[in-house]
Amino acid sequence: MNVSAHELGLGGLDSLADVDALCLFVGEDDRPLPGTAGYVDWRLCGTLSRVLQSGFFVGAQDDSLLLPTDGRFSVPRVFVMGLGRRRGLEPSSLGEALASAGKVLTRARVESVALEVPGQDALDESVRFSALQEHFLPAFRGRKVAVLADKELARRLSGRKG
Repeated sequence: MNVSAHELGLGGLDSLADVDALCLFVGEDDRPLPGTAGYVDWRLCGTLSRVLQSGFFVGAQDDSLLLPTDGRFSVPRVFVMGLGRRRGLEPSSLGEALASAGKVLTRARVESVALEVPGQDALDESVRFSALQEHFLPAFRGRKVAVLADKELARRLSGRKG
């Protein structure tokens, strides 16, 4: 499996090539939307915020939502996965969320995905890296993973073996 790192932000999102899905993680307490979810919501003119306000999707654990990008990104579709309460994010709940996302994406026959590993301010980089390696990558059966990453996580990914 090809795993690459891309910068966080609109520049990183715009640099994604040959990626057929974007996977976002949204917590029940994520208001306003942080990180990549906020950038995507901005580019989609508040579509995700309106869905959250309607209560159709709230970010609870095991919630999932599929949105089209309508050509606003090179990536055609966005899978939004509920994270539960971000303030209570622990290594085990992060692993569960990543494994669940990998399974959902595999069932949807996603071959290449971009995602930001949640927990940047709550969990150590080594924990986030391990959760990606041990939970998401084994559950996702596609061929390419583009990780939208801060500098430390990008450094760990560049040194990744296998």
